[in-house]
Amino acid sequence: MKSDMKNRSLSSQVIMGAIAIAFGIVFLLDNLDIWDFRHAIHFWPTILIVIGLVKIWDSRTSSGYLIGGALATVGVLMILHRLGYIYFNIRTMWPLFLIGVGGFIIFKALARRNRADVVPGLKAGESDDSVVDITAILGGFERRIVTQDFRGGEITAVMGGCELDMRDSSIKGEAVINVFAVFGGISIKVPRDWTVVLHGTPIMGGFDEKTNAPPDASKRLIVKGHAIMGGVEVRN
Repeated sequence: MKSDMKNRSLSSQVIMGAIAIAFGIVFLLDNLDIWDFRHAIHFWPTILIVIGLVKIWDSRTSSGYLIGGALATVGVLMILHRLGYIYFNIRTMWPLFLIGVGGFIIFKALARRNRADVVPGLKAGESDDSVVDITAILGGFERRIVTQDFRGGEITAVMGGCELDMRDSSIKGEAVINVFAVFGGISIKVPRDWTVVLHGTPIMGGFDEKTNAPPDASKRLIVKGHAIMGGVEVRN
């Protein structure tokens, strides 16, 4: 399991590194007057496709796959529009965004209900704090959990903000949180007896750890993922 997580993290970092190199080459060719960058700028939606694919690759939850797929799909549609294969008008098609948000809300609600069916002692509509699955899109999300057996999860912020307060929680050994911030921010508050390990990849963003190293390293929280023009902060 840990080996698979490391391989996924390494692969996604390689992908992001390759994309950065590709954009560097494009800018260099433009500066040398070998290729006009104006032709390349029309294909900026490729960035959405890359972000979506990286999100899908890093995700371990259905909602993560859904968000990544949506970003990649929007990028593909915009590329096809610029190539002249399809045509759509933003003024006409913007209600699709509302439909997508509504569908995502229903999906999350059904996922919580299904989780209640498989987690002993969990009632319908309630959440299991031992595993988090938090998503904020164009908005903010704040949550405080007090579980004594935190096992990790996934936090996604797309043009929004997420704040997770776990200062009254505990870990039995090690837990992993996969974060994904795009034009947004994620803040995680942890107890003072937790050791925090960051394995994040910032792309014009940042990962910031503001914790004190405890004398006992038996409780470890690993925070991994990407911050693309966004930020991730972990503090006591």
